[in-house]
Amino acid sequence: MIKKLKPRTPSTRSMTVTDYRVLSDVKRHKPLTERLKKNAGRNSQGKISVRHQGGGNKIMYRVVDFKQLKIGVPGTIETIEYDPYRTAFIALVLYTDGERRYILAPHGMKVGDRVMTGPEAPLETGMRTLLKRIPVGSFVHNVELQPGKGGQLIRSAGTSAQILAHEDGYTHLKMPSGEVRKILWDSYASIGQISNPEYNLITLGKAGRSRWLNIRPTVRGSVMNPRDHPYGGGEGKQPRGTRKPKTKWGKITGGHKTRRKSRYSNGLIVKRRK
Repeated sequence: MIKKLKPRTPSTRSMTVTDYRVLSDVKRHKPLTERLKKNAGRNSQGKISVRHQGGGNKIMYRVVDFKQLKIGVPGTIETIEYDPYRTAFIALVLYTDGERRYILAPHGMKVGDRVMTGPEAPLETGMRTLLKRIPVGSFVHNVELQPGKGGQLIRSAGTSAQILAHEDGYTHLKMPSGEVRKILWDSYASIGQISNPEYNLITLGKAGRSRWLNIRPTVRGSVMNPRDHPYGGGEGKQPRGTRKPKTKWGKITGGHKTRRKSRYSNGLIVKRRK
């Protein structure tokens, strides 16, 4: 649920935030957290290799279990928590063998609900099982590309993929982008949609909130000098002056295909995204 702030200042006039009342009022589980080194877009020489990064609040990384390979061991959701490193919420699961792990929280799951991984897991929201067992038309997330490697696809807030068909050892998945792709049906996937589905409706409202999120300002190319950008120069507002959109270094970005023609996964794509 999105919360709109009262317009007490110019920045809060348009600002919206996630309603965190759905989360558990607890601190993070310390054994499953660690501090990651911040690079701020710098390479090993200390030079900027990715622009517009740096600063931001101090945050701790939660070790999320994307594999969930505790086959046949049921668990209970203890807490639903915020994770500063991702857009989705995470859930702390207590398994019957006494171990605790963080997983991606499915939408609609509450404290006390049960989760399980395995070929015999019930076909309910939050359960994780083989793709070939999940009925056509169902929605899944945290999908493996290769069996046993751990979930790599559909991990962002509010996303899900729909199962369209099972045939010849592959499951056809319709991705959030609209692409239809074949995945080996012995791969594991979690049933349901990922939590925090209204994340894309959030309005930051002010520049400072971007800085909290480790995002530094972006200068438009059209206001630069000609030596600094292909769009630069001219008196007042001018059109960009180049036929195709380009980066700061003159590399074409619009209408230019970047995918390799010989990429191994080309044969697994049934239908391209628009």
